[in-house]
Amino acid sequence: MGNGEDQHPPAASAPTLDAALLALITQCHNAILPGERLTLAIGAAHVGYIAPALATALGSFVTIERHTATIDPAEAHRLNPIATSLAAQFGYRTRGEDFDVRHAPDSPVLTQLDRGALPAFGVIGQGVHLNGYVRRADGIHLWIARRSATKKLDPGKLDNIVGGGVSAGMTPFETLLKEAAEEAAMPATLAARATETARIAYDMERPEGLRRDVLYCYDLELPDDFTPQAADGEVEAFILMPAAALPAIMTAGDAVKFNVNLVLIDFLLRHGVIDDLTGALRRALGVS
Repeated sequence: MGNGEDQHPPAASAPTLDAALLALITQCHNAILPGERLTLAIGAAHVGYIAPALATALGSFVTIERHTATIDPAEAHRLNPIATSLAAQFGYRTRGEDFDVRHAPDSPVLTQLDRGALPAFGVIGQGVHLNGYVRRADGIHLWIARRSATKKLDPGKLDNIVGGGVSAGMTPFETLLKEAAEEAAMPATLAARATETARIAYDMERPEGLRRDVLYCYDLELPDDFTPQAADGEVEAFILMPAAALPAIMTAGDAVKFNVNLVLIDFLLRHGVIDDLTGALRRALGVS
């Protein structure tokens, strides 16, 4: 019992709820790779997937052989400016925020790429998500953010109290502290108490392209007297919700940001708010 998780008996979970939660997970694993795409490599390191038309547009920057488009490592620094020049042609918008390009989350950095180009190039994007919760007599409550209506992706949807992409040169924990201050006006001394609980990865076809995301999930028990404040305009409001109410909200429609569903399901399982008698939810999450 020394794992820090709640030890109360798990709540009952109806088969229909299990199926609905499972559907939220499997929708994030809908990409078939490589499919019609070419593998994108920097030297011998596989870093992404690109459509044949994009491979053609890259011209002599890549060498195409056996369904793989390979970039010379000595020329990899040119990837970002080339991707920026192709944005209008291939329907993505650069965001002025670079991400590190790697073969795998913990492997060496090979170059950088603008965040807005990641889906077009099928490059891994890393992000952090914080479950900020409060214990009360009637159970656990979670602080949930409502995304600003002006957000380009998933405007107005429910989100974690803190979340954000890991920019080039930053670690997930550094990103967590930065985003906690910017999004929720959370002091660094409080945010630093967060504990990493899981990594969740998925490959998903989205309107913006191929999302190959790795989410670093953190838990933070918050004091009763802390109320998050929308600090940077990305959040419309914060709502303190009973954790037991979240499964119905998540499965009733499209109210929650697609990948936040995965983070919340993992949290609810670990804290015994929902059960998983068959193990199907945990297997589908593939948490590491």
